[in-house]
Amino acid sequence: MRQELEAWGQPQAVLPLLAEKPGRTKDEAPRRWHGQSVSRQVEVEYSDGRVALETLRFVVVHSRQLAQQQIQAYTAAQEKEAEVITAHVKHVQARWFACAADAEAAITEYASRGPGRRGRRPRPWRSHAVRYRVVAETRRVRRARRGRPAKTDPPPMEAGYHLGVEVTALANPEEDNGWTVLATTVPSEACTDAEVLQAYQEQNTTVEPGFRWIKHPAAIAPVWLEKPERIAA
Repeated sequence: MRQELEAWGQPQAVLPLLAEKPGRTKDEAPRRWHGQSVSRQVEVEYSDGRVALETLRFVVVHSRQLAQQQIQAYTAAQEKEAEVITAHVKHVQARWFACAADAEAAITEYASRGPGRRGRRPRPWRSHAVRYRVVAETRRVRRARRGRPAKTDPPPMEAGYHLGVEVTALANPEEDNGWTVLATTVPSEACTDAEVLQAYQEQNTTVEPGFRWIKHPAAIAPVWLEKPERIAA
């Protein structure tokens, strides 16, 4: 639903201005949020397990400043992923297979997935497309017998397969960035689009500080002093 609503908002020529704030610095341009609410039929699951189609209101918001931040974050993540892919390609190309079936099985293992980190499951590449192909090749191996070979003897060779890897960086279109979709059951008569956006942004000063404290080391690992001598210390 979010992707559908973002696709709906992209071709819109002008969206109403919902909020405007001054830049964080004197040189920074004012921050603006444009958006509009739309209604869609979605499946809603109630507490008793009942699922029904209900009409929900979605506020589709776009911010140019958020788009710039997302582009910068995507570029940094792509550069970091490129380093991991370089090491992954070296590992893949170093493998040698005696038959094509083993090479095909390795492609199935590697397809669209990067190596897992710290024991985690492999996850798909996010900003690169990695394609594999089976390449037949011969390589030189050590002689099975001792002694100096005759000058007329050909060098011992072995036929096998390895994987060729093609890496393509995925583009990040600017029009796909900067979108936020807010869902609410409050009708537009009771709360305007600007008020919905304001309530969402005010979470940084109301709800988020509480979550920040929950994640604080003092809340995660409290130190309980039970002995009087430790309390006195």
